[in-house]
Amino acid sequence: MSLTQIKAPSISQERERELVCFIKDNNLEIDNLRLLNLAFTHTSYANECKGESDSYERLEFLGDSILDMITAEYLFENYYAEYHEGDFTKIKAVVVSEDSLSEIARQKHFEKYILIGKGEASQGGATKKAIQADVMEAVIAAVFLDKGLDAAREYVLSFIPFQIEKVIRNRVSYKDYKTKLQEYWQKKKGKVPEYNTVGHSGPDHEQVFYVTVSLGGKVYGPASGKSKKHAEQNVAKYALIHLGLEPNDGSFEDRD
Repeated sequence: MSLTQIKAPSISQERERELVCFIKDNNLEIDNLRLLNLAFTHTSYANECKGESDSYERLEFLGDSILDMITAEYLFENYYAEYHEGDFTKIKAVVVSEDSLSEIARQKHFEKYILIGKGEASQGGATKKAIQADVMEAVIAAVFLDKGLDAAREYVLSFIPFQIEKVIRNRVSYKDYKTKLQEYWQKKKGKVPEYNTVGHSGPDHEQVFYVTVSLGGKVYGPASGKSKKHAEQNVAKYALIHLGLEPNDGSFEDRD
């Protein structure tokens, strides 16, 4: 595709100074300020531009895949002799999770650069975990599109190895419920759980997704989340609670 197809918000002199400051502070390799500005553009802000700007969502989609690949590559190259595939899956799930990425974004003060609509801003949108994690992935995609895979890899490896070390040293408490449910069901039936998005609600900039999970003929859920990934984690947790594999911490009402 041609990058001329991308619609990004106009950049004032003040905004240009902000973006240049972000690049310097993060030792980032990127020249295309339009791409970087788009990576910080939330759907609520794009909606206020009335068709004159896209949001970061397409960049987020691309950045998610690039992040997964670079993280998997790093784990393979550096921990091949120490861990098996299942271990790699668990570690990667944690370090590329919403909790992990939003933690990195907070450390890098992403909230100062995110363009967000007035309504979302009044609800503290720029500091929400889901939004900060999405922007992190969008920035990765912007670097990739402007400078290529090596530059994107260099950026990702400026923070992902530290997150990996934290997981390995058991300094984080995030649980990957999807992996736990999959391991249980594969061991029991030799199959994988089937997730199904059954609906969504809310405005474009603040959608809630509803997902069910099927284990054989039994369907659990739906559970909700601000992204499909989040909803899938929640419904996996819901299923584990009903299977007696996780304690009920009050997250879900008893629907049975």
